[in-house]
Formats: sequence, structure tokens, C-alpha cells
Amino acid sequence: MPVRHVLLALVIVAIWGFNFVVIKMSVAAISPFWAATLRFFLACVPFVLFIPPPRTKWYYVAGFGLFFAFALYGFLNLSVAVGMPAGLASLVLQVQAIFTMIIAYFVLGERPGRAQIVGAAIAFDGIGFIALDRLDGLSLFPMVLTLLAAVAWGIANVLTKLAGKVDPVAFIVWGSLWAVPPLFVLSYVVEGGDVLIRFILAPDVATYAMLAFLSYVATLFGIGSWTWLLTRHPASTVAPFTLLVPITGLLSGWLVLGETISGLEIFGGLLVIAGLAVSVFARSSSA
Repeated sequence: MPVRHVLLALVIVAIWGFNFVVIKMSVAAISPFWAATLRFFLACVPFVLFIPPPRTKWYYVAGFGLFFAFALYGFLNLSVAVGMPAGLASLVLQVQAIFTMIIAYFVLGERPGRAQIVGAAIAFDGIGFIALDRLDGLSLFPMVLTLLAAVAWGIANVLTKLAGKVDPVAFIVWGSLWAVPPLFVLSYVVEGGDVLIRFILAPDVATYAMLAFLSYVATLFGIGSWTWLLTRHPASTVAPFTLLVPITGLLSGWLVLGETISGLEIFGGLLVIAGLAVSVFARSSSA
């Protein structure tokens, strides 16, 4: 990957790490499914009125929206709401890199090189070290929800590859449009209409600021740029960058929410960075 693409990927993962802190605060201020609904509603309205649909098969756009916006953030928001710490959520979700490589192998025929396999192994050893201090006493349900979110992200990554070189912003905007109706129905059925009424009758500047960050910075800019990278590089090269998200997520959780970082977690974070370097830069040097 060119250096400028590497730098863009690093900016994205920094935003996504902090994104988990904002998700934690948003589900507490609103509710998990209503927060997800508003996030993707703001990401597509009014932009669908001005941005033409991406030039690809409609079912790739619909599939991306349903797996990324509906499934990923439905599972993730619920997991955080029922007790998953923001830092740990940012960590566990990164198994999507492994799911992406596996699905891309079977669906796209992409064979990860030795560097990608070794780098992923080192990085996930680091994730294991970070998890040691954080799994103690955690119930199984939030962990399973986060793993399901990771599977959904892996599928969405592969659908992005299948869609080809499309306009990433259009892909996000129109994909979000497919996700809003089922998210709204899910929120109404599970959380009730009172959530919507309270949001309208008691507006809060901090809540709107959180939604703006989630919709425009983390979603439109972050995911749009991520989609742009995925359409130009193999999924097995781009996906490992998300292994850095736990580092920024853990730091953000510590700074904003007071979640602590132990020496073992710092050691694990260094392993994640080392694994990412092996996986990405070894491939670049051999290209």
C-alpha cells in the first residue's frame, strides 16, 4: 500500500477507536437500537436526494447495509448496552479481520500470504493478552453479541469487494438507507414508541453532538474512506489495520470513561502493532 493509504487507514482506526466510547455514551443517553437507527438515518438523509445510487448491483448495496449497519451495529450497540466495556468491545470486534480473510478465501478466492497469516497470528496473540485482564467476570451474552457483530462486519467487507470500485460515499449513503427501516422496526418493537417521543420532546445538545460524530465522522468519513481502501487493495491487506482499533479504543476508554489499562494490556497492544507491521509492510515490500 502507498504511504498515503497507510496514513488514511491509521486516521480511520483512530476515529473508530474513539467511536466505541461515543457508542457507550449514546446507548446510555438514548437506547441501543434507536441510537443505531438515528446514526444511519442521519447518514443517508438528505444525502440520498442528491447522491445517485452507486454503480453496482443493488443487492450488494442492500447486503452491505443490512450486514454492516443493521446487523453489526444492532449487535454491537446491544452488547455495549448490556454491559460490554467500550475498550473490550473495540478489542473483541477485531476478530472480523479473521472472518474477513476466511470469507474472502471461500468467496473471492483471495489467498492470504505467509506474512498475512504470521502477522495475524502475532496480532491476535496480542489481543489474547489484552483480553486476559478484561474477560474476568464478564457474562457470556455481551461477548457473543460482539462476536456476531464481527461476523457481520466480515461479510460486509467481502460484499464491499464484490461491489467493485464504486463511489464509497454513495455506497454508504444508499446502504444506510436499506438499514434504517429494519432498525426502526426493531427499535419500535423492542424499545417501544416512548423512546422516539422522549427524543423529540426533550432534545439534548450533547446527544445530537454524539449522533453527528457517529453519523458523519465515524460513518460517512470513516466507512467511506474504508470502503475506498477495500476497493483498491485485497481484503486481507486492508482488514488487519482494524487490529489497531483496540489500542485507540482502550486509550479512549481510559481517558474518557476511566477504564484502566494494565501492563499486560500494553504488552498486548505492542504485539498487535508488531503483527500489523508484519502483515501489511512485509506484503508491501514483496509487491
